[in-house]
Amino acid sequence: MTTALIGARIKALRKRRHLSQEELARLFGFKDRQTVSAIETGNRRVTAEELLLAVDKLDAPVRYFTDPFLLAGDGRFSWRLAHTGSRASVNDAELRDYEDRAGRWIAAYLHLATRLDLAPPPLRRTLGLTKQSSYEEAVWAGNRFAAEFDLGPVPARRLPQTMDERLGILFLMVDAPPEISGAACRLPRLDVALINRNEAEGRRHFDLAHELFHLLTWDAMPPQHLEPVRGTTRDRAEQLADKFASAVLMPEKTLTQDGPWSDLALDALIERLNSTAETLRVSSSALRWRLVDLLQISRQTARSLPPERLRNNGQPAVSRKGTTFVMRNYPPPPFSKKFLDVIAGSLDVGLLSMRRAATLLDCTIEGVDRLLASHGLTCPVEI
Repeated sequence: MTTALIGARIKALRKRRHLSQEELARLFGFKDRQTVSAIETGNRRVTAEELLLAVDKLDAPVRYFTDPFLLAGDGRFSWRLAHTGSRASVNDAELRDYEDRAGRWIAAYLHLATRLDLAPPPLRRTLGLTKQSSYEEAVWAGNRFAAEFDLGPVPARRLPQTMDERLGILFLMVDAPPEISGAACRLPRLDVALINRNEAEGRRHFDLAHELFHLLTWDAMPPQHLEPVRGTTRDRAEQLADKFASAVLMPEKTLTQDGPWSDLALDALIERLNSTAETLRVSSSALRWRLVDLLQISRQTARSLPPERLRNNGQPAVSRKGTTFVMRNYPPPPFSKKFLDVIAGSLDVGLLSMRRAATLLDCTIEGVDRLLASHGLTCPVEI
């Protein structure tokens, strides 16, 4: 428990309760607002009596003020729906519960990484776009991003590493509710992208590029907490994010290097569409609309393509342990190497016990060892 942590939590809760520093000072019985200011900036220690007063007056449990593994209002989430057709929306209570779980992972990473004295992430970049920007400008921003960061002919391969190493964005592969594809989370000192690892590979890559857009434009156009359900009017920021993601993942040069698409017969078009989508590690469905934007095929042609022939990019499904999936779509390991590096480092120096690590990661103590091993890491604590 640190003075800075308690002060930051009091400030966050004061703002959530729409109280001024003067009003909080009167509530706590302080003589002036300067005392509140000193507490919130970490320059004055909160006594035990004052902490209990905060619990009572601000109606929050002690854990809210003292547990570093809570975001406690510091993070803002934007959740992306899986667009599964008949499902209208994610259950609100389920989403709140899952957001709390995700918040624990993010808060733990930030707290432990700080204690391990890891280098701060690079300065945040912006795309310079607003809700008034055109689709063409979003596409141009995607092309520029892919070129500036040298993502190459198959950008999906390099995008996660680029976000990690060059942008300082933490990304986590998670077991989210099936209605959720992914999320972006903005904190004062960290940007995070969460991707449902049980989605198809092409969808995972598109989600990652989509959430990247939100993180690079958050201040200019803060995304909604929950993306509108299918069949309703989509927010402009979501539409621009899709255009940006398409441009990042599906370079025009790669798509046109084998000649035009417009002269292909139906079977040849579908075959090339599926083959190219597999190469780029995107979905055939997303690729066909990218080709429409590039004027390579007509909108009418895109709509006429049989969905069953595009499903899974035309790849046959296999079965393992009762689950049917396309081989490349087999879920990647949970979380990420960057995240679990911090967990392993914290175990090694005693910042984290195996029991608390297991609780944090929602697994058994033996499961912690398996999680680390799935990312090529060795557990520093003997089980």
